[in-house]
Amino acid sequence: MSDSKSANLKAPRRRRFSEEKKEALTGYLYISPFFILFAIFGLFPILFSFYLGFQKWNGLGEMEYVGFQNFEWILTDPLFWKSLSNTLIMWILGTLPQLLIGIILAYALNSTLIKLKSFFRVSIFMPYVTSTVAVAIVFGIMFNNQEFGLFNIIVGWFGADPVSWGTSEWGVKVAISTMVFWRWVGYNTIIYLAGLQGIPNELYEAAVIDGASVRQKIQYITIPMLRPIIILTVFTSTIGALQLFTEPLIFIGRSYREEGITVVLYLYREAFTNLAFGPASAAAIILFIIIIIISTINVWIANRIGR
Repeated sequence: MSDSKSANLKAPRRRRFSEEKKEALTGYLYISPFFILFAIFGLFPILFSFYLGFQKWNGLGEMEYVGFQNFEWILTDPLFWKSLSNTLIMWILGTLPQLLIGIILAYALNSTLIKLKSFFRVSIFMPYVTSTVAVAIVFGIMFNNQEFGLFNIIVGWFGADPVSWGTSEWGVKVAISTMVFWRWVGYNTIIYLAGLQGIPNELYEAAVIDGASVRQKIQYITIPMLRPIIILTVFTSTIGALQLFTEPLIFIGRSYREEGITVVLYLYREAFTNLAFGPASAAAIILFIIIIIISTINVWIANRIGR
């Protein structure tokens, strides 16, 4: 009798364990397409780029192992350092201001003084969902080198001469940075706005009772509570700025002029114009290391905001 009872108790357990395994397997099957696509189009190109960085290959013939020659060639190429300086300048001009202004706009949209909040929220987010190519074309017209260009007309109001936005050293950088700022400031504003709406109103009410000013509420409540959101936006914006590609490509064209070439545009030229996939992959690896270093520094700084 005891043996039959123990057998009856073990059978449901085995059946239940089998059902749990089936449910787990079903869950993994549902999420497997993402990991399969990521492995094919994300992980494999990354690993292959690390492999190509030590090879000489034109995309068609046989690969030849050259060691660190590709890295030596990249690091001694003046154009690479020029592209890196252009990228960092555009990051400073176009990305850093959008984070600060994004917080200010989000604070304004979250206040009770602004009417038609839904309209302004949708309007400020519209540039992000607009096609990058369309944005670059429109800004290319606005930053026309001729006197009738919109920004040259504005410059003329202050008595200055027309600026050659498409060919001058700083004109190209300012035009591309303005394009990046206009397209991404709304995205960061919406993220900050979501973070502001998650701050309990009781904190502000208590601060008002204690006689805190607007500056003190921002300094001691808003910024510390927004610190995780600030770290996120700093991290993503830094990576996006250092990978800037579409805007300069459309604005300066395939001439790859030194005034506006970025690191990603530089490695794109090496790979698909010069058919030098080895140096292009080496440049990508160097950019990867630079992104890690700069992102770590920025996150370290942002993590201390509001403490």
